[in-house]
Amino acid sequence: MSAHAASRSVAVPHRRVADRARAGRTVRAGRGFSVRVQGRTLTVCLGLLVALVAVVAVSLTTGDYPISVPEVLKTLAGQGRRADEFIVLGLRLPRVATGLLVGFALGVAGAVFQLVTRNPLGSPDVIGFTSGAVTGALVVLLVLGGGGWQTSFGALVGGGVTAIAVYLLSTRGGVQGYRLILVGIGVSAVLQAANSYLLTRSRVEDAQAATVWITGSLNGRGWEQATPVGVGLALLLPVLLLSGRSLTVLDLGDDAARALGVDVARTRLVVLVAATALTALAAMAAGPIAFVALAAPQIARRLTRAVGSGLVAAGLTGALVLLVSDLTAQRLFAPTQLPVGVVTGAVGGVYLAWLLVTQWRRGRG
Repeated sequence: MSAHAASRSVAVPHRRVADRARAGRTVRAGRGFSVRVQGRTLTVCLGLLVALVAVVAVSLTTGDYPISVPEVLKTLAGQGRRADEFIVLGLRLPRVATGLLVGFALGVAGAVFQLVTRNPLGSPDVIGFTSGAVTGALVVLLVLGGGGWQTSFGALVGGGVTAIAVYLLSTRGGVQGYRLILVGIGVSAVLQAANSYLLTRSRVEDAQAATVWITGSLNGRGWEQATPVGVGLALLLPVLLLSGRSLTVLDLGDDAARALGVDVARTRLVVLVAATALTALAAMAAGPIAFVALAAPQIARRLTRAVGSGLVAAGLTGALVLLVSDLTAQRLFAPTQLPVGVVTGAVGGVYLAWLLVTQWRRGRG
């Protein structure tokens, strides 16, 4: 490439970044901190928050034991009846909180992976991290005979080990998006074969119990599952938000990002570690819930029509998708309650087919 062409190729991303920078308004807090706020993104986030409040209200007030909104508020204030306290504080609220936090974590993690790989298919579901979490859980359940928290810990370890393996296998002269996805798909195929082998070699009772877990469910989830995900978000979300500007520049390509002063390798490693930890924590709390991390960032991006990382919008969308799916799983075939992974898998399968057709047409266009 000639010097003129090289300078022109860098100048174009510069103009794109400048255009992105001009979109929205800068809000400053003190001398050292400022954030760029785009009006449409802020409106969409507020709309998602309102929708989340509505879904949470429906989840807390309806079911086999209906409770009015005023009674729920009295119970939350510590003035409710004992039966209401058991239903709201002991059963429904922990489940809703777990779904809210797990959905938010998956949405944020999916947005990070799709930005790093610069591909809408680059989600933890597709590139093997979820399969690794399942393998870790199955090893604990079926081989070591572990119980509840041991299974969750096994999922955490399995997801983490898989992430390290995919990253190392993809690192050849730097991590490239397509290479990461292809390596992840290959690793996922191997792990799925291992998972099938573990299920076929186990007793029928153990296989049934394991199948329920690997489908992904919020049934019976309590504060012991919600708390680790909440702590993880409190620690890791600020790291990802502070990396949001570098993630936006990475979307322009490695060469342009380096030309604009971004430490590509360091930024990519930091955000991938944080996103992998969020994915593993979500799997530890609710099992491998399919397609939320894949679909939520794309839905959020289409709603906001904004450039940039869009992590908050993706997280809110993920939380809304998961809570609506869980409500559907509870009410659709009542009194039988389906695992939420059945609903997200059915909806996500249709979405994935639409996404593949769209990408194929775009490639031919």
